[in-house]
Amino acid sequence: MINSDILQEATTADSRGRPPYERPYRWVMLALTWLSYFTFGLVTFSLAPLVTPIIKDLDISYSQMGFIMGAWPLTYIMVATIGGAVVDRLGTRKSIFFGVIIIGLSAGLRYFANGFVPMFFCVALFGIGGPLISIGNPKTISQWFRGKERGMAVGIYMTGVWIGSGLSVSLMNSVIMPLTDYNWRIAFAGFGLVALAVACLWWFLGRDVKAAEDTKSDRIDRVFKGLISVRNVQIILLMGLLTFAAGHGFGNWLPRILEGSGLSPAMAGIAASLPTWAGIPTIIIVPRVISPHFRGRFIAIASLICTVALLVISQVSGAPLIITLIIYGMATCCIFPFLVLILMELPEVESKYMGAAGGMFFCVAELGTFAGPFLMGAIKDLAGGFTAGIFLLAGLSFLRIIIAATLRIKSTDDKKV
Repeated sequence: MINSDILQEATTADSRGRPPYERPYRWVMLALTWLSYFTFGLVTFSLAPLVTPIIKDLDISYSQMGFIMGAWPLTYIMVATIGGAVVDRLGTRKSIFFGVIIIGLSAGLRYFANGFVPMFFCVALFGIGGPLISIGNPKTISQWFRGKERGMAVGIYMTGVWIGSGLSVSLMNSVIMPLTDYNWRIAFAGFGLVALAVACLWWFLGRDVKAAEDTKSDRIDRVFKGLISVRNVQIILLMGLLTFAAGHGFGNWLPRILEGSGLSPAMAGIAASLPTWAGIPTIIIVPRVISPHFRGRFIAIASLICTVALLVISQVSGAPLIITLIIYGMATCCIFPFLVLILMELPEVESKYMGAAGGMFFCVAELGTFAGPFLMGAIKDLAGGFTAGIFLLAGLSFLRIIIAATLRIKSTDDKKV
């Protein structure tokens, strides 16, 4: 039988005197972190390829569908800040376990949705569990990894959400729906079971690390006030908002955009997953090799590529569209991990306050996750097409270039091995 006390908590150094970032078990924690983010991506993007049958079956408008897509960011925003404090105090093992359980319920309960309101609340439930995962994951990495290994670990665990979302989008209409006799309700129930399995792994194999610094005596309001006063934190929060608005606004509607260009639902799903698959190699390699002091400039360059790609995507089709989607994916995938790396390595944050800082980051960023899909749906209803919405997202990406140029990075982690 597994000793739950050992699995629940580990001291700062093990019995051989090694800190967490020197223990072999850090790779088990990285695998668990990857699985939790894989489940996050699998469930998050499961709506995108099912827009057409859900709109038809529930008899709702594009604006209502956009509102449903943005339902979980609304609850996420309300939960994220306190979620950061919960992760700091409860520990990553229990936090991520409960987070995965909740997003599994969000997926499974969609089986019973029979209209706009029930579906909205089922999707909104995801926003209660999501913060515990997306805040708990970077805190886990900050505790178990240091130096260049940290950049590699961030890149690896973030491929989880990309692979999860890529499989969800590409296989939903080509494989999963045929297997379920084209019943989207059964598909959601299956995703809920996947989440349950991952939650069990976290409960039995996950470990916590006691921080050398005790954060329990720190008042939450003082921690937040101190963090928000840091100039680089303010910049990261704003760039997170723009990144999530552009990325989710485009990604959630991309399958429907491609269907409108003449592709079948199955082919549209496969084509819409191209940015994800193209981005996975770069998300593994780039965060490890780019110097911390060059990260701000890299974000600006990647944002410029995204801006141009979005403008081109709205005007082309066929092979040029496929090539542009691949270029877009390679550029956009690295922006989020760099924002997280910069945040966790700020001297004012580090692992001690990563939960609180992550809560602030995702609280602000998820405003964009709601606004992006909702605005795209609303513009589609008003203008009759997606071109105007894509131009809006390109403008947000361009604004990120200007803001990234103001970053001044002085990381204390450069000296750590």
